[in-house]
Amino acid sequence: MSAEARLIKKYPNRRLYDTEESRYVTMVDVQKLVRENMPVKVVDSQSGEDITRGILIQIITEQETGGEPLFTTDMLLRFIRFYDEAVHEAFSGYLDHSLKFFADQQRDFNQRMGEIVGGKAAWDMAEMTRRNMSFWQDMQSEFFRAAGLAGKPDDKSKPEDDK
Repeated sequence: MSAEARLIKKYPNRRLYDTEESRYVTMVDVQKLVRENMPVKVVDSQSGEDITRGILIQIITEQETGGEPLFTTDMLLRFIRFYDEAVHEAFSGYLDHSLKFFADQQRDFNQRMGEIVGGKAAWDMAEMTRRNMSFWQDMQSEFFRAAGLAGKPDDKSKPEDDK
């Protein structure tokens, strides 16, 4: 895999052109490159503007309209609400770290599954679970701290006053 991003140009006729393979490609082709862990950069052919984010969002939108969606309506509503709130940056960082962690764990899991020797896995599922739980608790605490919600009492956990 090349360390440099694969350059895709988008023309006014909405067609995408892969400059490395010298051929027109579809959104599905771009999606395959991303799934193969190929870095991609999409630019407007006339202005040279980087439009990668817009193309990636379009791919996600197409994925979400067919089959079983990844994002529920409630999740999407919360995403939209976070765009207007002060926690926008903290939420973005939280999502980014969560997705990176998930990808790392998936990679580690797949590598360790390849290390199965004599029918017995060379890894400890309980240890992986403990690390995952610790990570998610740390991420949640960091998110609440950044959102200004850390240290606030939880009404459900407050002891009742004895009178």
